[in-house]
Amino acid sequence: MDDIRFAVLGTGGIGRRTLEVATHRDGLTPVAACDRNGVAIDHDGLDVDELLDATEGNIASGPSDERDVAPDGGAAAGGVKQHGEQAGIVASDQGRETETPIDDVIAEADEIDAVLMALPNLEHDFIPRVAQRFADADYEAVLIDVLKRSRVIGMLEDREQRLVDAGITFVCGAGATPGLLTGAAALAAQSFVEIESVDIWWGVGLKSGYEDNRGTVREDIAHLDGYDIESAREMSEAEIEALIDEHDGRLEFDDMEHADDVLLERAGVCDAEDVTVGGILDVRQDEKPTTTTVSVTGRTFDGETGTNTFQLDDATSMEANVNGPAIGYLKAAVLRNRAGDYGVYGPAELMPTF
Repeated sequence: MDDIRFAVLGTGGIGRRTLEVATHRDGLTPVAACDRNGVAIDHDGLDVDELLDATEGNIASGPSDERDVAPDGGAAAGGVKQHGEQAGIVASDQGRETETPIDDVIAEADEIDAVLMALPNLEHDFIPRVAQRFADADYEAVLIDVLKRSRVIGMLEDREQRLVDAGITFVCGAGATPGLLTGAAALAAQSFVEIESVDIWWGVGLKSGYEDNRGTVREDIAHLDGYDIESAREMSEAEIEALIDEHDGRLEFDDMEHADDVLLERAGVCDAEDVTVGGILDVRQDEKPTTTTVSVTGRTFDGETGTNTFQLDDATSMEANVNGPAIGYLKAAVLRNRAGDYGVYGPAELMPTF
């Protein structure tokens, strides 16, 4: 495979770790990154170490900044790092300030093979609208996202023909869940002729990475009883801290609206209603509060009922399990795109590659 030049939209935890993990994989050159304040572009390759060092700090993710949910997507490119007198990518020697970070990346898209969208998903249609903007600009390459919400898949499917016409290969839900665990469920289901249930249960410890992942925590809060996307989006940082204190740092989620369900149905594995996703997030310790497990129960061709189980080792971090698969799916999508295979794919429809 020829070297892949890729961009990252958003420099919160997912975006930052994607840049870092890419330095450990062959054949990848990060050439662009943006946040809501600025953009860094170098077609010879970004200096990832300098960029991450310069932007290290806290994420400004409070609801008071209207650009967090900018309707045109132009200035909502993920969390911003606070660093000295400047915030975010503009603190890097490679960065420059801009009010249209996503547009600035799109303007360079002819020299970019893939774009990973590590953007906030606190608007249902935000990611689909960003994808539409790339299509309208006649971008002909790969888009990758690690989105969670089930309802977003339908919005992407509504735009699929436009993406095909532009020559875009879009892999949606390409992280851990949905993503790695969705793909594992699809493989585990091969033993059966009928699937009764798919249960995904995850554990994440985020103490060391909480500052980098406040946006992810805010999105997860939207899945708690009594909360939704709108209420989670409007919470102040103080309110989030109070909620975390109330639960002693551990948030438990049951029957989440995670896109694993519709993505497994799309792949023909089972009905969406047969999939449940839940887990525990602990922001006060690095250790996982529970083992991440996928259990697929079904009936074999000879009438037996069994359960295939897949587990992630507790030593693998959230970043490893999200960003590793995202890069693997990115590489697989580039191969598909170069073969002229366009459209929307889920993580159960193709295998990631190294």
